[in-house]
Amino acid sequence: MGSTSARNGHDGVGRRDLIKRSAALGLISVPAMSFLSACASGGGGAEDKVDKGKKSEENPLAVNESAPLDFVLFDGGFGTQYAEDAVKTYEKKFPEAEVKFSSTQKIQSVLQPRFNSGNPPDLIDNSGAEQMDMGVLVGKKQLTDLTPLLDAPSVDDPEKKVRDTLRPGIVEMGQFDGDPVWIMYYAYTVYGIWYSQTALEKLDSEYPKTWDDMLAVCAKAKKKGIAGWTYPGKYPYYMPFSMYPMMAKIGGREVLDAIDNLEPNAWKHPAVKAVFEAYYELFKKGYILKGTTGMTHIQAQTAWNKGDALFIPNGSWVENESSKTTPEDFRMSVGAPQGMDSADKMPFGTIWASGSEPFIVPAKAKNPAGGMEQLRLMLSESASRNTTELVKSLTAFDGGTDGIELTSGLKGCEAALKLAGENVVNPRMQDWYVKLQKEQIGVAGLGELMAGRLTPAEAIKKIQGFADKTAKDSSVKHYKHKK
Repeated sequence: MGSTSARNGHDGVGRRDLIKRSAALGLISVPAMSFLSACASGGGGAEDKVDKGKKSEENPLAVNESAPLDFVLFDGGFGTQYAEDAVKTYEKKFPEAEVKFSSTQKIQSVLQPRFNSGNPPDLIDNSGAEQMDMGVLVGKKQLTDLTPLLDAPSVDDPEKKVRDTLRPGIVEMGQFDGDPVWIMYYAYTVYGIWYSQTALEKLDSEYPKTWDDMLAVCAKAKKKGIAGWTYPGKYPYYMPFSMYPMMAKIGGREVLDAIDNLEPNAWKHPAVKAVFEAYYELFKKGYILKGTTGMTHIQAQTAWNKGDALFIPNGSWVENESSKTTPEDFRMSVGAPQGMDSADKMPFGTIWASGSEPFIVPAKAKNPAGGMEQLRLMLSESASRNTTELVKSLTAFDGGTDGIELTSGLKGCEAALKLAGENVVNPRMQDWYVKLQKEQIGVAGLGELMAGRLTPAEAIKKIQGFADKTAKDSSVKHYKHKK
């Protein structure tokens, strides 16, 4: 999902028996299918592409050294400086090339006319609330296969391919159906339940490992006039950042795979039911900050920074995005979701961590080699270190943190990843089916559940209906996890 601008415990066995949403993305005014249908019929093509350059050790992708490069970045929680710095590196390497760099928070609105006319940029950071539907882009063959980038020698070690310098799962995330890699996720995000260690210590509490512990901490906070939880009520598709890995913890990875695969009755799994009922308790017991349902992500994060609430579901971009309102002694960190009881399939520490900030090279880009070379430069150790220092986020490059004084949030991410070990999950719903994930599951389902306007059973029935409809829609390209 990336950093958006409107932008993952045990107890007594008896709890398993006991624990048994703002128009829907009004910013997205053009349905994804009609958008890409128009793209598919746009002008332009191979005849508009710039001539290839001369391939060499210094220019492994055969970039035309004097060809213009058009780069559009999503201006969200990470800001633009990290990309501007990367552009300077490209300009230094290709001084005859004119680089047009721009940024926007309205990716689809700004780029739709360009796709329609067959004149898209060469490189796009396709993120934010107006993110173009990645599954549709792939299904309509609107993207360039990035395999040449992955097989090119890395900047730092020519003996290593770019693919060999990336964090586990990054390449696979860019794949949808077969071997081609359509997306390069540049950031590496840890999703989960974010909190202030200072706030917990003031309550004489520790991060809760079980749902009973979670409720107990929330009860203690309520007595002090502090809410247990807040979340972006206007963008409730943040809720899965903690709910999805909790489903996996309780029922195993296969629960999320079935949901991603749009399997019949996947949302009726007991683990899903347990998670919905657990989170519904937060509403019923009054543990959610008043006014949350009307909050943007910035408003919710600001309230959290002020100490009005203990916990917020979010991704690791939150540290940079909320830095202006975060107290110096906040000691931000992230925790894995809680579980139900000893019958949970996965251990405490199970967490959602994956690539984010998806970069794409359009199929009709005039300078696709230039777009891929810009990405190759961004995946160097120095560029990765610069990004981490600037935006307080790990990158897809497996390293780049040596010698950096890590912020509290980054330390929390590293600790969470160490605790998780191999128990890292990566649900694909948010990049396979953007409309289903955000508008339907997120806003119409989970948003209504957390606001108390749907019961858990009603929310499950409604979401399963959305999933079934998507599964039966022949106009939608469907994807499945590889066995």
